[in-house]
Amino acid sequence: MADLAKQKRIAAEVMKVGKGRVWIDPEASEDVTGAITREDIRGLVEEGIIKKKQKKGVSRGRARERAIKKAQGRRKGQGSRKGAKGARRGKKRLWMTKIRGLRRRLKELRDIEHNIDRTTYRKLYNKAKAGEIRNIAHLNDLIKSSGVTKEE
Repeated sequence: MADLAKQKRIAAEVMKVGKGRVWIDPEASEDVTGAITREDIRGLVEEGIIKKKQKKGVSRGRARERAIKKAQGRRKGQGSRKGAKGARRGKKRLWMTKIRGLRRRLKELRDIEHNIDRTTYRKLYNKAKAGEIRNIAHLNDLIKSSGVTKEE
């Protein structure tokens, strides 16, 4: 087979790709050998004797599978974690989720269930705001132990 390095280089420049992505039909090597100008190469590209190879890429399939697993709650153990506890979920975000839950529960107790009166609601609300109440279970225990519910 003839040395087509020069033709390959010209073809790469004409098609604006790297030399590695230039494909020359091995059966038409005589035609390519005769092509010495850019115009000749352009003609061969139009004929389909010289073609551009497709770019090689990295498949996203495995990454997609991993993302689905993570969405289901898998692959999140100690060995997969990088960064401190506060870097993964900030203090403010934790506080917001906690306080919103507590305030929602307090409103339920005040409005829907009519379990606590307005003054008790306000006291508990302020305790929650001060960070005195840890979570909803703690709030329920406080209400039960203090005996401030209207039903009892």
